[in-house]
Amino acid sequence: MNKRNISLIIMGLFVGAAIGGILGNLLGWILPEGVVKTFFLTSLTMDLGGLAGNELGVIILDLKIITLKFGLALNLNFTSIIGLTSAYYILRYFR
Repeated sequence: MNKRNISLIIMGLFVGAAIGGILGNLLGWILPEGVVKTFFLTSLTMDLGGLAGNELGVIILDLKIITLKFGLALNLNFTSIIGLTSAYYILRYFR
């Protein structure tokens, strides 16, 4: 029994969520104003990182010559969750 590479699984789930998010934004752009458009455009944002006094979710490293900003934000909407579950379902059958 072959074990799947964890990086393949993570990359597949990431691609599924990204495609779902893009489709959700396209649907929100195409649809007229209303509840359905709001449903597709509403997202949950999770930020990782950040220090007190900085922008939310951003770590700033100031080296006086160059300033580096590090951050990670995850935006999930309805279609990105559908894309994530679809990618999981598809990945179950590929070895």
